[in-house]
Formats: sequence, structure tokens, C-alpha cells
Amino acid sequence: MTTSVKITGINYEIDEATHKYVTKKVGRLNRYLTSHARKSVFVEVKLEQVNHDHGNKYEVEIIMNIPGEVITASDSTSNMLAAFDIVQAKIVSQLRSYKQTKIKHIANRGIMGRFKRSFKREL
Repeated sequence: MTTSVKITGINYEIDEATHKYVTKKVGRLNRYLTSHARKSVFVEVKLEQVNHDHGNKYEVEIIMNIPGEVITASDSTSNMLAAFDIVQAKIVSQLRSYKQTKIKHIANRGIMGRFKRSFKREL
């Protein structure tokens, strides 16, 4: 579980089921973080209901403050939990690229990785 999660509702009353669902899904994002980032990550989730003439629309925004970077994603649909699932998928893809850039050993696999390491020693 991430260290700090803040869930706010804007024009939307957060019930117990929604709060539990969001907390569970945000906690699962922990696996895509580095061990250093897990200690000091702060996640803010904003759930907003927008009233239009043709019906309600729900907007979800996730902001993750990770050491050295801020990752954000947002989306809106006609269902709150569906919007949250879409935003979570966007955050996962951004976290994967973040983790690949932060971990040095991922690029050192295979023959080309060995070549790159040996070339670095020559410089």
C-alpha cells in the first residue's frame, strides 16, 4: 500500500464502496514503483461529477508525486468506476516507463547490453 492516499469528491458524495474500490486499486499501483519511490509517494485522487443537459458525467484525475517526478492522468465517462479504471490503466503505462528509466539493470541484458557496458569502460 502506498504511504499516503487522498481521495476527494467534487460535487460527488463518496460512498463506502467507492472509497474501498479506489483505495484497493491505488494500492495495487505500488508494484510498479521502485522500492525507493514506495517510501515517499503521495497519491491524490479527484472524483468529480459534472452535470450536463443530457445527463451526468464523471471525471477522475490521479496525481502521483514520486521523487523527481509528478505523474498525472485524467479521463471522463458516464460511470465513475469505469472512468477510474481507464485512468488507472493510463497511470500504469506511465509508471512502467518511469521504472524502466530509473532502474539501471533493465537495459543491461543480452549481448547488446554487454557491448554497451564494455564500451563504457573504454571511455
